[in-house]
Amino acid sequence: MINKAMIHPTALIDEGAHIGEGTKVWHFTHVMSGAAIGKECILGQNVFVASGVVLGDRCKVQNNVSLYTGVVCDEEVFIGPSVVFTNIKTPRAFIERKDSFLSTTISRGASIGANATIVCGTHIGSYAMVAAGAVVTHDVGPYELVAGVPARVVGYVSKRGCVLCFNQNGKAICPESGALYQLVEGKIIPLHDE
Repeated sequence: MINKAMIHPTALIDEGAHIGEGTKVWHFTHVMSGAAIGKECILGQNVFVASGVVLGDRCKVQNNVSLYTGVVCDEEVFIGPSVVFTNIKTPRAFIERKDSFLSTTISRGASIGANATIVCGTHIGSYAMVAAGAVVTHDVGPYELVAGVPARVVGYVSKRGCVLCFNQNGKAICPESGALYQLVEGKIIPLHDE
């Protein structure tokens, strides 16, 4: 379905691409055949979406991002400007390795900051937050805040993206929503939904 989406005249949507209702595709963006973009997504300027990429509903992909084959995003994922994804760990210009592509999955509500690099074969958990400029080489757990090169856990965030400060009992309250979270052996457990 493309007719109920907003497609800028300079965007290129290949035949066989699926663009969900209410999605906006901006200047100089290219969506290849076989890509599936959900409802109410926003693809910024100069975005490339390869065949086989899946974006769930209400995802936002900012300017200058290339989503290569193997990238799968659940609903409400945010991908900041100039984020880099890879799909093979040992690239060589003179060796064809398309049968070696590794997938990258990003779970619901996760956010990836500007200029971060996501190495293929990783999973980013629900509501996790990757700091700007981080290089993700390993899986990121739900609600984890990772930063640095390579990215390491530096804290935890709420569903709304607020940094959580845990008390001696391992409990924290989201300062925006008032939702309560429990930290148990390095894992976050929301005690009620926001």
